[in-house]
Amino acid sequence: MLKTANIDELENKKISKLLWQYALPAIVGTMVNALYNIIDRIYIGHGPNLGDHAIGGLGIVLPVMNLTAAVGMLVGAGSASRISICLGRGDKETAEKIIGNSFLMTILLTGTLVTLLFMFLDPILMRIGATEETFPYAKEFLLYYLPGNIFLTMCFNFNSMMRASGYPTKAMYTMLIGVVANIIIAPIFIFILEWGIKGAAIATIISMFIGLCFVMFHFMNKNSMLRLRRKNITLNSKIVWAIVSIGLSPFFIQVAASAVAFIINSRLKLFGGNIAIEAFAIANTLVMIIIMIMVGLTQGMQPIVGYNYGAKRINRVKETLNYTIKVGVIIGCIGLGFGLVLPHFVVMPFNPSPPLAAESAKALRIITMMLPLVGFQIVVTNFFQCIGMAAKSIFLSLTRQFLLLMPALFILPHFFQLDGVWFSLPAADFLATVVTALMFIWQIKKFQKMETAELL
Repeated sequence: MLKTANIDELENKKISKLLWQYALPAIVGTMVNALYNIIDRIYIGHGPNLGDHAIGGLGIVLPVMNLTAAVGMLVGAGSASRISICLGRGDKETAEKIIGNSFLMTILLTGTLVTLLFMFLDPILMRIGATEETFPYAKEFLLYYLPGNIFLTMCFNFNSMMRASGYPTKAMYTMLIGVVANIIIAPIFIFILEWGIKGAAIATIISMFIGLCFVMFHFMNKNSMLRLRRKNITLNSKIVWAIVSIGLSPFFIQVAASAVAFIINSRLKLFGGNIAIEAFAIANTLVMIIIMIMVGLTQGMQPIVGYNYGAKRINRVKETLNYTIKVGVIIGCIGLGFGLVLPHFVVMPFNPSPPLAAESAKALRIITMMLPLVGFQIVVTNFFQCIGMAAKSIFLSLTRQFLLLMPALFILPHFFQLDGVWFSLPAADFLATVVTALMFIWQIKKFQKMETAELL
């Protein structure tokens, strides 16, 4: 059996301390993509000759950025889960093969997606809600951002695997390096060189590359427990399927989120025009931060649950799940508090015009209503992914995005106009939580039977 100090912690350390040890770096990792966009929005809001429409343009491109990040979820999350299970079984050789396969898969999948996006960029932007005023900003950003997206995708993937192999703090620092670089570089390009939206995109790409360099150095280092070896950079059908079978869950979640964002923007364009799209770009920032924190929390849960499930320590799996749910709900309550009590505090950094500020605050109060329930929902959905039950995780995520939210977006606006678009989000969250709770109760009963059988 493979044993290191990090693996011993997964078996024996107190769950609350262990979860935060892994979750804090994971939260930084999941928020990086969002933080790049948020930082750019804030700078653009204050940039020369930019303003509300430029913020709207960045809001339009976020679903496209999330779509490219879906590749990172497919490969990175799937690889990390499989690595945790392999380490729980003491199989280091297979874990390193997973790393090599993940490297090649990331290059091929990201390259294919970026090429397709370039081919159909104009019609895609118009379909997802770009207007005559926001289209030039959205297109200019993506023309510079998309070629460098491979840096972010690769960085995300290898950070996930770094956490799974027992280096959560190091993973956090490597991701933070890129964000800090963006905070420094972006204002130089936007304010000093006056490159505008183009400067924001170029600064983001450079920052991504800096972060990737630090991540790859870890996996090239002879002292790392798991390494990227040339002989493993290949495509093994069994390993590829093992990665994809788990990674499909977060991949579909991300793709569904992008698809829904496309629809939301188009409905906002129809019922509210530019100001509604721009308000969503601002208001959704808080929701995006809270969701990314929750997803990072569950990624911190992943190596703990994955290892102990592989080692058949069911009681420790249950303890981790219950504690993570509590934390997820608390995080949701914090987001709800900001949305209801301090909406103008959230809106202010983006320097919006008074009408846009008012609409953004109104949207915030509505779309944050169910965030505490979302905390429960996200933890349970990702838990099924952690233990290899990808089908259940996919079902829960698609239920919220397609079976519930999509119909709401087309039904409620006919009765309540723009408010109907806003209220579609909390309505879908509530109904999705009910479905998630039923599956959660069923799984807990199954665990109880497994524990009883183990005792006998």
